[in-house]
Amino acid sequence: MQYPLLKEAKLKGKRVLVRVDHNIETDAGGKLKSDKKMRASLPTLQLLLKMGARLILMTHVGRPKGKPDPKLSTRMAAEHLKTLLPGVRITHTTDVVGSQVEKLASALKDGEILYLENVRFSPAEEGSPSEQTAFGKSLAALADAYVNDAFASCHTYEEASTCAVARLLPAYPGLDVLHESQMLASVLDDPRRPVTLIISGAKMETKIPVIRSFLNKGDDILLGGCIANTFIAARGFEVGTSKYEEDQVERAQELMLEGEKVELADIHVPRDVVVATEATEAATKLDLPLENVAGDMMVLDVGKVTIERYKKIIEKSGTIIWNGPLGMYELNRFSHGTKRIAEAIVEATNKGAISIIGGGDTIDFHMKYKYPMDGYTFVSTGGGAMLEMLSGEEMPALKALEKK
Repeated sequence: MQYPLLKEAKLKGKRVLVRVDHNIETDAGGKLKSDKKMRASLPTLQLLLKMGARLILMTHVGRPKGKPDPKLSTRMAAEHLKTLLPGVRITHTTDVVGSQVEKLASALKDGEILYLENVRFSPAEEGSPSEQTAFGKSLAALADAYVNDAFASCHTYEEASTCAVARLLPAYPGLDVLHESQMLASVLDDPRRPVTLIISGAKMETKIPVIRSFLNKGDDILLGGCIANTFIAARGFEVGTSKYEEDQVERAQELMLEGEKVELADIHVPRDVVVATEATEAATKLDLPLENVAGDMMVLDVGKVTIERYKKIIEKSGTIIWNGPLGMYELNRFSHGTKRIAEAIVEATNKGAISIIGGGDTIDFHMKYKYPMDGYTFVSTGGGAMLEMLSGEEMPALKALEKK
């Protein structure tokens, strides 16, 4: 894809609508858990401010499903941004569009920022095509140009703030979106082989297209987490009281049959697992072959034999793509498998492999256990978007940014 370059745009005195990924999370006490996503947008925001642009920021927070929710307001993000951009005047508005927002946008001066309320408070953000178009027109009326620097929101489906607006205004990719899309495109176009995908997560439905695509594009697919549990059940083994998707077992069987074809990638399902009867730090855990799992046992991590198998595949890989911890990493007792795989990927990277990691839980794992991320070739800000792009799926939000 060819994109117009933001650094070449003439934006002094112009109002620029910027889609950022400030989808922050808070802890039980309401405090910000991490500002990593916000910091990823700073180079783009600082460039625009230096250019003399007047910024209007929009983002989503959580999934309010078209209804205002005070807990998912962007006010906290706006307040925290003031600490990241000291000296910059930042005003938060309680609306997304409307007369009051228009007045505030019109009153902006060079180098100032207006921060809109959560775009998903409007049902039109994820509504029908006609609703998205109408909402996009209201958003576009606020500005002279548009910048998308929210790679994590560049899905295979459309949203008004990522697609409709981009078609109505002169549009540019932000620095992070440009970097991510170019990096992932280079891997997609000419990957260093063998290509290994390590994938986990809770929902098979979102991962099946990725697995099916990598059957044709990759060499090995290593499974972990709840997805692995579903495949274990599909192989006819008991999973006790483990979390898995019974309605996806048949699809898992179909994928494994496809993977048996010589010309397609191999799907690797754990051979042994770490189980316990309760998910706590004090739980008694056992490392068992699949055939020994029964009763009220829960599968909470991959076992030692599986870890060694996975490590050998990683060691021989030319390109490694990782999305999702392999077990219940939130508890240190069941984080062993994920730690060993992380270490193996870094070691392979040091020996010349290309490694790309992404996904909220994957990043959270590294932060929780203080595992540095500079040992990987590239860390994506968008796990789902990363996998979709590497699968060769069309990304409407990126397409909308192409040179017109």
